[in-house]
Parts: sequence; structure tokens; C-alpha cells
Amino acid sequence: MIMRRPATNDSGHGLHPGSATDPAHGFDLTVPANAVDHTIGPEHASVTLVEYGDFECPNCKQAAPVVKLLLERFTGRIRFIFRNFPLEEVHPRALQAAEAAECAGGQGKFWPMHDLLFDNQAHLKPHQLHGYAERLQLDMARYDLEMDDHVYLQRVREHMQSGRDSGVRGTPTFFLNGRIQDVSFGLSVLFDTVGAALAK
Repeated sequence: MIMRRPATNDSGHGLHPGSATDPAHGFDLTVPANAVDHTIGPEHASVTLVEYGDFECPNCKQAAPVVKLLLERFTGRIRFIFRNFPLEEVHPRALQAAEAAECAGGQGKFWPMHDLLFDNQAHLKPHQLHGYAERLQLDMARYDLEMDDHVYLQRVREHMQSGRDSGVRGTPTFFLNGRIQDVSFGLSVLFDTVGAALAK
């Protein structure tokens, strides 16, 4: 059973996940899926699901296993993309966690780090992030250098800006084939919308 909790927006107020948008900015994804995105699934899948998420957000942690089930049910027919949208004002460790995920991504291990960060959401201090990088057997000299120099900060900021431009205000927010999805009544609605899109 998928529990519902209010999502959090960048002002710290409760919002339903996926419905935290600003109509003035529209409801379409402004930056289409591209080669630098972190993806699971075939490039030419007829359905692409994009999530804007925050590694310190409880609702995003709750969404992660739902997305995995979705990918299992529609194996080979859907592409999933995760973009960073750390809500710094309410989740002070989310930005650095996003940078750590990007560092891992630079060494081909974004998704294992993605899973570790959500599995250990209450433990995202710098030394703990360092430990996860060691667990994934990253090149630690490279990891330390890139974290110290904030090599991937600009990429994270670009994710955030593309989310804002698309009307994202809370996490998680999902876009299916470029259109925002209202999951305020539960994340299980994604199974219906994906199934309907594949049936077209």
C-alpha cells in the first residue's frame, strides 16, 4: 500500500507530491531528455518518465521503490530519468548528496549511489557520503577532488533551474512524456498513466 504524505516545497510548506507546481510557468518539461541525463531503460522507449527529486526528501525515498516496481512491470518499454532538485532551505544535506551522486555518476555508478543515498537518508553527512563512495569502490582521489572543487555543482543547479522553469516547486515531481503528472492521490497512479501511454 502506498502511503501519502505531503511533499515539501522550497519554502518549507507542505504540498502534495507532483502537484507542487506554479501554473505561471506551465506544466511541460522545458528541457527534454538528453544524453547527459541519468537514465534507466531503452533510449528509444515510447514512454519517458522524468523525476525531479531530493535525496533528503522522505517522499522521494518513498517513491524510489515505486519507481523500481514500475520499471519491473514495464521492463524494456519505459525509460526513467532522475534529475536533482535539492530543497536546500528545508533539507540542508540534499545539495551535497546530489553532488556526491553526480561524482559517482562520473565514474559510472550514479544508480548504485542513488540507491545508497535513499537507503541511508538519515545519514548524509560528508564523511558518510565519503563512506558510500568507498563502498562503491570509486576512485577516491578523484571523488575527493571533485567534491572539494564542486565540479558537479553547476550540473545540479542546471537541473534545479530546468525544474523551476517547468513549474516544479516540490519533490518528487514527475513528468510523463513531457507532461507533469498529478500524483497527489498516490504514486500508484503512475502505473495507470504509464499503461495508458503504452496502449496508445
